[in-house]
Amino acid sequence: MCQGKRIKDCPLPWQHSSQKLSPGRVANAFAAVLARIGTPAPDPKPRGKSPGWTPGRPTRAPRTRYPIVKKTFTKPNKVSKNTA
Repeated sequence: MCQGKRIKDCPLPWQHSSQKLSPGRVANAFAAVLARIGTPAPDPKPRGKSPGWTPGRPTRAPRTRYPIVKKTFTKPNKVSKNTA
């Protein structure tokens, strides 16, 4: 990262502060830079119940109902032993 000269050192409580920042220290302090810059993402959209269909809109026709098709079980014909 080339931001080492522009980033202020903010060490953790157990770290010693130093003038020359390592790449790890720059990466840790970069969150503050990103918070200052902001995000290009748009604002979040409102949530909740949707408004639904507008009033006065013609209603949709109900779907066509078809009769149930049942498959019946057919027994095979018995073959008599005397035919030959």
